[in-house]
Amino acid sequence: MKKRQKTRTENYKKHIGQVPGTLIYTGKKSDKDFYVECFDYTKEAIEESVLLNIEDAINYKGTDSVTWINVDGLKYIDEIANIGKQYNLHPLVLEDIVNTTQRPKIDEYDNYLFVSLKMLYYDKDENIVIEQVSFVLGKNYVITFQESEGDVFDTIRERLRLNNGRIRGLKSDYLMYALIDAVVDNYFSIIETLGNKIEDLETDLFAENTRDNINIEVQQLKREILKVRRAIFPLREIISRVEKGEHPLIYKRTITYYRDIYDHLIQVSENIDIYREMIWSLMDMYMTTISNRMNEVMKVLTIISSIFIPLTFLAGLYGMNFEHIPELKYHNGYFILLGIMFIIVIGLFFYFKRKKWL
Repeated sequence: MKKRQKTRTENYKKHIGQVPGTLIYTGKKSDKDFYVECFDYTKEAIEESVLLNIEDAINYKGTDSVTWINVDGLKYIDEIANIGKQYNLHPLVLEDIVNTTQRPKIDEYDNYLFVSLKMLYYDKDENIVIEQVSFVLGKNYVITFQESEGDVFDTIRERLRLNNGRIRGLKSDYLMYALIDAVVDNYFSIIETLGNKIEDLETDLFAENTRDNINIEVQQLKREILKVRRAIFPLREIISRVEKGEHPLIYKRTITYYRDIYDHLIQVSENIDIYREMIWSLMDMYMTTISNRMNEVMKVLTIISSIFIPLTFLAGLYGMNFEHIPELKYHNGYFILLGIMFIIVIGLFFYFKRKKWL
């Protein structure tokens, strides 16, 4: 926890006193190479390539075909700046691209549209990963910027290669819709996994299979829900602006598809709110379960104490060292006292049974 707090603090400090538009990468450093893939297509043909020289990206600007340039590796500041120079991107846009703590946003410029959002997925250890993805929509091109390799766009790549659907017959605004839709569709997978975790914990709590670390699991789920909520909720505002805006790069025929994304985001947001309430209920249920277990233990101890109180009284009474205690002279006094104690125990047991305390 302290390490994460220190990392966040250092990321914020990097921007203090810097000139606006200064490119500072705030993500985690990795050993992944800079990687740029390119899909250039028309309705009849497609060309897929890997750009070994970043300057080659300028060759796809201003063509009649639609181009998707996908950039992996935000830590390579010089290459990002070079792409920005070739496509005349504003320095503040480039700053937002490499700032991985940037809140999802949309900026409209005369010749292009900038959108930044969060891509969510689970790693092999089922830890939620939040990766920033930025989109630059221009005339007949879309440039995407990702932190590292691996994304949710494989279905889009296959649709482009196989010419499935209408993606190769429409403009770049539909391509950006398809990419954002792939990110949003993956949100449903995240929500489904969270829902399964919540249901499993709820089942364990109802079955009273409370593990020692179940409260930690509930807290981790609560943090995951908050992370997902912070990543997804701002996207509704972004899609709403695209849907209601009049930017020349967004054609009217594509507005309907963006409206569908907005409907999906509403559904995801509602599920998040429901799961958030369920997690709070799980915490209350856990505390209630612990309290009930404590009450059961206290009830058993109280019953045992109630049984031994009269027995202790009799034992203490006849254990006094007075010389004249009449019953001490009885020949069978010991067995009589044991019998009385036994009768008291049996009587109290049936009394507690009758009161349904046992």
